[in-house]
Amino acid sequence: MATVNTSLKHPEWSKSANIYQVNLRQYSEKGDIQSFRNDLPRLKELGVDIIWLMPIHPIGEKERKGNLGSPYSVKDYYEICPTLGTLDDFKELVNEVHQLGMFIIIDWVANHSAWDNSWVTEHPEWYLKNAEGEIHSYVYDNGEELEYWDDVVGFDYTQELLWDEMENALKFWVEETNIDGYRCDVAGLVPTPFWERVRARLDTIKPVFMLAEWSTVDLHKKSFDMTYNWDFYDIMKSVAAGKRTIASLKDYLSKEVSTYPRDAYRMVFTTNHDKNSWDECDVKIFGDALKAYLALTITLYGMPLIYNGQESGLDKKLAFFEKDTIDWKNFSFTPLIKELLSLKKNNPALWNGQYGSIPEILEASNDEVIVFSREKESNKVIICVNFSSNQAAVTLNKTVITLEPYGFKAVVEQ
Repeated sequence: MATVNTSLKHPEWSKSANIYQVNLRQYSEKGDIQSFRNDLPRLKELGVDIIWLMPIHPIGEKERKGNLGSPYSVKDYYEICPTLGTLDDFKELVNEVHQLGMFIIIDWVANHSAWDNSWVTEHPEWYLKNAEGEIHSYVYDNGEELEYWDDVVGFDYTQELLWDEMENALKFWVEETNIDGYRCDVAGLVPTPFWERVRARLDTIKPVFMLAEWSTVDLHKKSFDMTYNWDFYDIMKSVAAGKRTIASLKDYLSKEVSTYPRDAYRMVFTTNHDKNSWDECDVKIFGDALKAYLALTITLYGMPLIYNGQESGLDKKLAFFEKDTIDWKNFSFTPLIKELLSLKKNNPALWNGQYGSIPEILEASNDEVIVFSREKESNKVIICVNFSSNQAAVTLNKTVITLEPYGFKAVVEQ
């Protein structure tokens, strides 16, 4: 089992937290800060702890994709995108989030910028160049194929002054708006020592929360509280497609707890903006079993992510470069998500990292049911999840528990 890493301290408020991702462009008809702000009481009632906003900066116009462009093509790291509102609007949002007892982080793109970011002309030495010495669009090797990010240009982190200015921009938003941290886009493409330096300096302003869109273990040492658990998502998707069995989840858990530090937060999800826009919405991937997979992600191990619209059964792929408002319908998944988030919050055994406990997979007579126990001091929670379309039963301590199709039950012992 991996040991606890003592070189990075999580913010106290993160130990039992969940995270909620917001695509401001698609969240409402206006797609602005004020419209989202009106919804904060509902999110508080849902049980949300950390709000993560996708990039809020002005979007590049040169080589823009689609009509609206990608929010990950940043034109100015110190400004708010005019379609979202003003800096004062954002400060009011942060204040209200804090007044409601929640926390807020923003997306940060440190690997690349828009072609028309002023740094391209003011500091061309900060950018990657081809053999002819020309700045070029970014090419990403995802391990399977090359992706051509034509609307952005990549930074050259051998340039020390780039480190200073990027750090200044990161400090600006913490100091000026009082945000609580960052979700860092393609964090593994930026040198880890840069993140370690930035984390140490941000923590002198206030304890921050840092989420890396990456999954390498070294990022947990001194820089990031949490990384993406892509492996867990891939296994769940394979199980849902009938390519793997429920038993494969046991193998995943064994690898997970032996690979990552005991206090590493790992973000778990059935969808996020990338999976929704480029893959498929989770309603279609998991079908009727989505409720079972939501129960698993929120209670098994790691910090659960809710992507905006999931609480209403978001059943379409949201366009990435165009306006495509979420259809909020009747909030059909809200009762389930609220129940699960409350279960996690009220039971220390289900908390994050070293604050919670490592699950113990229990034997189940039904191959389509997973049963696991998590125990922390006097708190013990046994979770039973049925992944089949039929009613199922499990026996715990001579008590028979009946599970509805794709249903779950929690047995709490204090």
